[in-house]
Amino acid sequence: MKFFISDTHFYHENILGLSNRPFDNVAEMNQTMINNWNDVIDETDEVYILGDLVVRGSGRQANEILKQLNGVKYLIKGNHEHYLDDPEFDSSHFEWIKDYYSFKYNKQTIVLFHYPILEWDKFYNNSIHLFGHVHHKGIEFFRNTLGSRAINVGVDVNEFYPISIKQVLSIVKSRENKLL
Repeated sequence: MKFFISDTHFYHENILGLSNRPFDNVAEMNQTMINNWNDVIDETDEVYILGDLVVRGSGRQANEILKQLNGVKYLIKGNHEHYLDDPEFDSSHFEWIKDYYSFKYNKQTIVLFHYPILEWDKFYNNSIHLFGHVHHKGIEFFRNTLGSRAINVGVDVNEFYPISIKQVLSIVKSRENKLL
């Protein structure tokens, strides 16, 4: 199964207040997100991380987090992937690291990018755009502006869990049915 997640911000103390996260401290936040991840993801599942995995953490800390997370991991770089430049970071935790990626799923194009895009590849052919970056800010604005096929996969809007491709397709179908 394919899963998607963004903006975990492991080790980022300030995100607790900035995004009004319901945790007492970073250790609690980190452990909750690790537990949530592993509750839904098996070792063979594919997990596409759409940026900002670790913020203000070292390469060593990123390694520690990634070792605890189930699944085959792919990274779409966000604006806070500074740990990638740390000589202690082991990039083999990821199958690949890219800025942007698209793939076909049941003949439908899925476009992955850290940032929300106004118009993406195959936009006029019913492709789906998954993004993060904006946390919980402007959810209705982005939904109204980007349309029914753009989905924020950030943890702040998904109860701190990754979401599956089945959930993505269900969300799109539900949104499009409301438009009929």
